[in-house]
Parts: sequence; C-alpha cells; structure tokens
Amino acid sequence: MDKKIVTFGEIMLRLATPGFERFGQTTFLNSTFGGGEANVAVSLANYGMKTEFVTRIPKNDISEWCLKELHKYSVGTQYILRGGERLGIYFLETGAVARPSKVVYDRSHSSISEIQPGMIDWKTVLKDAGWFHFTGITPALSQSAADACLEAVQACNAMGVKVSCDLNFRKKLWNYGKKAGEVMEALVACCDIILCNEEDAEKVFGIKPEGFSAEHTGGEVNAAEFESVCSQLMKKFPRAQKVIITLRGSISANHNTWSGVLYDGKKLFTAPTYNITHIVDRVGGGDSFMGGLIYGLLNYTGDDQKALNFAVAASCLKHTITGDFNMVTVSEVETLMGGDGSGRVSR
Repeated sequence: MDKKIVTFGEIMLRLATPGFERFGQTTFLNSTFGGGEANVAVSLANYGMKTEFVTRIPKNDISEWCLKELHKYSVGTQYILRGGERLGIYFLETGAVARPSKVVYDRSHSSISEIQPGMIDWKTVLKDAGWFHFTGITPALSQSAADACLEAVQACNAMGVKVSCDLNFRKKLWNYGKKAGEVMEALVACCDIILCNEEDAEKVFGIKPEGFSAEHTGGEVNAAEFESVCSQLMKKFPRAQKVIITLRGSISANHNTWSGVLYDGKKLFTAPTYNITHIVDRVGGGDSFMGGLIYGLLNYTGDDQKALNFAVAASCLKHTITGDFNMVTVSEVETLMGGDGSGRVSR
C-alpha cells in the first residue's frame, strides 16, 4: 500500500518504576514515550508502512526528545503542531501476581488537550492517506480535543479515507462534564472499523454479552459470547464494516490468556488463544493489536482470518517487550502465527 496511515492523539512522557518496584520504594524511574495512537504508528512503521502521527506538543527540549524517539522508528511527524505549555506524563508501576499494575496520569492542560478545531488543516494532512486511526482516549481529554477529532473523521468520510477507532475507555480521563457515550457516538458513527476489548462496549455504549463479567473471567473467555456485542455495535453504527474485540483472560498480573474475534456482519472469525505466562509489560497491548490489525487488513486482502491472527500474534509478542512500543517485525509475527513460540535463539 502506497497510501499513508495517519494517527491522531496524545503522546506522553512515560516514567516507569524499574522491574516490579512500587512507587514508594524506587529511587529512579525509566523514561520513554507512549500513547495509544503513537504506539499504533510505531507498530506500522516497524512493519514497513508509511505513517504520519499528528498531535500537538509544546516548544521545549522534552518535545524535541520525543520527536527524535519517533524519528528513530521512521514515524512521520511533519504535521505535528507546536504550542501549549506542556507534554503530558504518565507514571507506571508494574504489578506482579495478585498485585495489579497502576497508572497515575499527569496530563491536565497538556498541549493537545487544549487543541482547538481549525488548528489542523485536515485536507492537507489526509492528502494521499488511505487510513486514519484514533482512540477513545483523545476525545476524553477535553471538549475541544473531541471537536478536533470529529473534524478529522468527517474530513476522512468526505475524502474517502478509511477510519478506525479503538474505543479504549479510560474512566480517569472523562472528567469535563460529558459521558463517554454521548461524545463517542458521533465519532464512532464515522468509523469503518471498530475495535474494543471485552468491557469497552459496555462502559461506553451499554452493550454487553449476557452473563459476562470482565472482572471475573478466571482466565476463561468464550469468544462466541461476543458475537452479540459485535452485531449490536454494527446495528448501532451501520457504517462499520468490521467489529473486532480483543479477549483477555486475567489469571494474574503476570499470566493472561489472549485472543480476539472479528465480525464482518455475516461471519465471526476467532483467533487462536495464546497463554502468556510471563508478562514483561502489557501496556500498549491493545495498540499493538490495532497496529497488527491495520497491517493485516491492508496486506492480507480478503483474508480476515489471517489479518486477525496477525493482530493477536503481534500483540502477544508485545507482552514480552518493555515500553509502550511494539518493536517487532513482520517476520517475527508470522513466525509466531506459524506456531513457533519456542523462543529459541535465532542464529
């Protein structure tokens, strides 16, 4: 595919405790960058796809550091706006066994949260674009960020650019007086591809499979239960061509099962289930799935099963990598898809 893939959202400085240390005991924090849409762009760039990440960041040395990090992965940054006072920050404490991971946000009044409609010339940004991706995190930042996002997806619809959204519900972010559902409805109505996890559809739109509780799966997730969620989302959003749900069974903080389903309106495709027994870092897992899915849908044309399998395998590998970014290659993902999960040294 020669056309570029554009992603739009916030990138933050990520400060994480080393290993499994708690905030109160560590003496230093590991620094890198991350954010839903940036993570997707990095995945796609690693797969050799032409990408463009759009955001708004301040004019300071931290932003320059951030840009250099994106350039390292060949992510396009030419349409990033400069302005505002600060880059958002998030702090991560990685959990272990029965102790869950913990995220603390410090992103109020970040540059992108104060973006205004009209600041980005979407017709120029979307020229030669074939795909646009955003998440439910961006409209959660502020009303103006939601308005800028709506401006983008409406431009995509007018220009024939495919739109994907990861619902990505974050309860801690929706605090400007609007509920997620009332903001997201107009945005998701413009989407061709909808991704969510086993609880996003319920938290945002009240759509859920009967008798399912995401908090009490015990590691067992029945993929077939989610066909009704997919069909309900398609009925609510008739523009959608495909609905995809990631399925995580949480046995412990270090041990999850991982799979996914894809529904095209007629058939439910189910991916193999991976038993991830020693998780290194699960942050960015959904973004790595989305990056893999976009790659698969664009490169395995007409083979939704293979596209889904690629997404799940790519995200499985992400759980072995520290940081938000999924630094894997197409060949590594396809090797795992082929059944080789031995982890033997490649010589």
